[in-house]
Amino acid sequence: MGVNRLGEVMKGGRLLARSACRLLMPALALLAAPLHAQEPDTTVLTGGMLISGLSVPPLHDATIVVRGERIVEVGPAAEVAIPEGARIIDTSGQTMMPGLIDAHAHLFMVGYGSEAHWFEWLEGEGSHYSIEQIMELSGYQMLMSGVTGAIDLGGNAVESVSLRNRIDAGTVPGPRLQVSGPLVTRRAFGGFPDDASAVLSSPKEGVEIVNRLHRTGVDVIKLHAGLTRDDYFAIVEAAHANGMKVHAHLYDEPALRNAIDAGVDVFQHVGSAGMPTYSDEIVKEVAASYRPIVLTAAHRSWIYPDTVAFPERLQDPAAKALFPADIWEAIQHSFEEWPSEAYFSRIDRQIAFRSPQVKQWIASNAVMGVGTDSGTPMNFNHDGLIREMKVLVDEGMSPLEVIRDTTRVNAQIMGMRDIGTIEPGQYADIIVVPGDPVYAELNNLFSVQVVMKGGVIYKLDGAPTIPLPF
Repeated sequence: MGVNRLGEVMKGGRLLARSACRLLMPALALLAAPLHAQEPDTTVLTGGMLISGLSVPPLHDATIVVRGERIVEVGPAAEVAIPEGARIIDTSGQTMMPGLIDAHAHLFMVGYGSEAHWFEWLEGEGSHYSIEQIMELSGYQMLMSGVTGAIDLGGNAVESVSLRNRIDAGTVPGPRLQVSGPLVTRRAFGGFPDDASAVLSSPKEGVEIVNRLHRTGVDVIKLHAGLTRDDYFAIVEAAHANGMKVHAHLYDEPALRNAIDAGVDVFQHVGSAGMPTYSDEIVKEVAASYRPIVLTAAHRSWIYPDTVAFPERLQDPAAKALFPADIWEAIQHSFEEWPSEAYFSRIDRQIAFRSPQVKQWIASNAVMGVGTDSGTPMNFNHDGLIREMKVLVDEGMSPLEVIRDTTRVNAQIMGMRDIGTIEPGQYADIIVVPGDPVYAELNNLFSVQVVMKGGVIYKLDGAPTIPLPF
């Protein structure tokens, strides 16, 4: 029984004697306490290389001092005194870096072979799981992979806001979240729950939807398909009046033009390799605007051929350990005919255009965030962001540039100035990976050894310090 329910019983029934209440209070205090409240006040990570997320070279033999939830000192190990009584984590031979941030996630999906069939399974055989429980599971998986922040861009508003608040309160583990709730669209997204689409038929209705979502407590607005130019202008104006950024799902150039002119804040997908490159003029305009793009390049056009080359990735034992047994079994069943799923019906075209489009945006020097469209078929929450980062390196960006974009730039997209870098005053969102990510071209990010978020250690020596949520 949760804290709220206990409170209702005590308040509404008034049947408990004062002596019973005195017995319940310590239990209530424990339930309400943040996770890992027993962590030492001061933790020191020392001995490894430091990639800070800033545009500076790595610092070798570095020390980070964390007090409570914040970083208080960073520097060469020879110059930083280790406070007496501190917990010490030896990172020798490893790399310390900021926690990763996913700028385009969907926590109510887990990589099932078909989006529509996933929600059918949840309504049937998996009905003992709520949408919010699935989101909690996804958040756990992300955290175990070193993702300490994420923007959830499409889901059920009430459940999304609830999970974000529970994570913020420290009662469940997960990345720092910003949530959009439903897709704001002219047509419902096929296969999603009804609450995951907010369908409008006029710009006025779009404004009403934005105002309603703001009252519900979402952080950002996610624009989707079929919107008119007037829709873009009305919705962006309403969102900005409410202090919310607007992220737009964009493929074709006319939609991108409307988004630019209306003042959309973040350009999501911008093609995702489904069509030829954009005109030079519009690419230059996006780059000059300093409004960030998020490519989500890997989620179809790289993941599909990578899985053809190594289908065994779908049975990865490390992934299996991150799922309840019945969900894992259902996912495995969903992969039986995965090459023929409708989600991949245009895969040849997407593969043909994938590299030219990604290289076009890299060459433009546009502000680039990094996101995954996580939870979509075979695009798992535990490795999708690393795969996306790898694509950007393989297509010409340096590992340090990609790390910077996945940490500091993504934090800027979230509007959170106290995450995304390792420096004094920042939240202690820190991960440790074996070896050198620059030399390994990010491949070692698949093996995160330490995950710290807000000074709390959720993974140590490659093993979770907390169990699966259920």
